[in-house]
Amino acid sequence: MRLMDKKKEKGQPELGDIPSIENLQVELARVESGRNFRKALLNIAGVLIVVAAVAALAVTRIFVLIKVNGSSMSPTFEADEVIFLHQTEEIEPGDIIGFYYGGNIFLKRVIGTSGDKIDIDKKGGVYVNDELLEEPYLAKSSLGKCELDFPYQVPDGMYFVLGDNRAVSLDSRIRSIGCVQNEQIVGKAVVRVWPLTKIGRDFEAHADSNRN
Repeated sequence: MRLMDKKKEKGQPELGDIPSIENLQVELARVESGRNFRKALLNIAGVLIVVAAVAALAVTRIFVLIKVNGSSMSPTFEADEVIFLHQTEEIEPGDIIGFYYGGNIFLKRVIGTSGDKIDIDKKGGVYVNDELLEEPYLAKSSLGKCELDFPYQVPDGMYFVLGDNRAVSLDSRIRSIGCVQNEQIVGKAVVRVWPLTKIGRDFEAHADSNRN
């Protein structure tokens, strides 16, 4: 038996079965490429996770999600609607703000700021610095429960707030609540996210044509 036949019987590879240097280099390059690709994917995934975490942290520091309770802001906001409050120091008359009171977040509309003179007549007409306030967002005017003597001047650094449902709202007309300080403010309403049929930033309700 020839030497080559003996090698086959022993399972030893023939010279022609041994990969060439070029083939080994190609295979090594392919394996290394696969490793680099997987490493790149892991790096990208890591970056995306970090970016998502930072974004989530930023959102929670800037926006607060709250659920509306009660009917004090009807018809602008109804019970169980969900809105985002933007944490900002730029608060102006007409803005709807959320603020802490008694361990809860109250949602009311800013009517007056530092130094403004507020007056409310028996029919619920609101005057700011002797000018009647146009309030198309109300369904009906009402003096509601009021413990203040008018005219009333808003203290420095504070906000006079009223609910849009004046007949039932507990707000700055109640002495125990009073005007809102900056430290109490959680943020101002910027977008409604629930229900989906009312999603958006338009908080102006149509006034009743028979408003009195």
